[in-house]
Amino acid sequence: MSRTSYIFTSESVSEGHPDKVADRISDTVVDAFLAADPYARVACETLVTTNRIILAGEVRGPEGVIDSLEDKVRAAVKDIGYEQEGFHWANASYDCYLHAQSADIAMGVDAAGNKDEGAGDQGIMFGYATNETPELMPATLQYSHNILKVLADARHSGAAPELEPDAKSQVTLVYENGKPVRAASIVLSTQHRDGLTPADIAKIVKPYILQVLPESFVTAETEWHINPTGNFVIGGPDGDTGLTGRKIIVDTYGGAAPHGGGAFSGKDPTKVDRSAAYACRYLAKNVVAAGLADSCVIQIGYAIGVAKPLSFYVNLGANAQVDPEKLEALLPELVGGCTPRAIREHLGLNRPIYARTAAYGHFGRTAEADGGFSWEKTDLVEALKGAF
Repeated sequence: MSRTSYIFTSESVSEGHPDKVADRISDTVVDAFLAADPYARVACETLVTTNRIILAGEVRGPEGVIDSLEDKVRAAVKDIGYEQEGFHWANASYDCYLHAQSADIAMGVDAAGNKDEGAGDQGIMFGYATNETPELMPATLQYSHNILKVLADARHSGAAPELEPDAKSQVTLVYENGKPVRAASIVLSTQHRDGLTPADIAKIVKPYILQVLPESFVTAETEWHINPTGNFVIGGPDGDTGLTGRKIIVDTYGGAAPHGGGAFSGKDPTKVDRSAAYACRYLAKNVVAAGLADSCVIQIGYAIGVAKPLSFYVNLGANAQVDPEKLEALLPELVGGCTPRAIREHLGLNRPIYARTAAYGHFGRTAEADGGFSWEKTDLVEALKGAF
């Protein structure tokens, strides 16, 4: 039986979290190749640890791009804000082990003769939307992202110079009748300059957190946990190794919806782990924005080298206004059958728009003029309303 009253939690991590540093670097590599050739192929994994950056993976693109990567990678780390003894954008050692893409994989993906471009791998991809927030995202995750983003903005602007790049947030909300009504607990751990106590940090960060949450959500019963370990001076890749693709739930829906298991960062848009997940979000968001349901889950399944999806599934939850089977027939056709090529072309994914996705979620963002976050557009709403 579906529950309408419960407590739910989601977490987020900042741009300076070691795994997010790795994601940012991997997506910087993707952008570098797509800027040189919109049809380049990239599968880049990054490892960061104490004063060390290591790239590995497979690429296919113009000669010379690999030679230009070090400056771009160091600039990305500098932009995050790492100028620490244990991890410094200028001093960290850099090793690149990118090599040519497998010819066998390329053969399965490339279009040839009567064969359309196939999926870059087998797999299942999910998309989700809910009307809990204006961004049509789960409230627990959206508020967790927003807390870290406003703190990062304060750090970058100089308004909160005591804060350092690495941080994690976690928001637990009480739901009544299926809607969030108040905060049960708020957790924030942020790296900081030496000499500050948790009370000092709480005094700095609480006003920013209160800006993010609806005024009525924080009550006398809300539990606060600010830097609960007591000290967080050593952080980032110096404190913990970072790897690409380890924060896939942070990247998507905070545990409120299923996940196919594939990471996004470091992958060009022929990889359906990324592009089809974006398409699923795009379609689910338009369904909810059109008022056809309070929430929507979409799944697409693919086989490597095969263009046509193996399956297309829609779940509209308890308050559906339409038959999900009708949406299963209609939605794929709004994106050219949801083949990998159709998704890339419809959403304009062959552009260097990915480094900006590496922190604060791939979803719940604002579509940008240069094509960034194109999967957040709601340009299918009128077509969906008209169809029903």
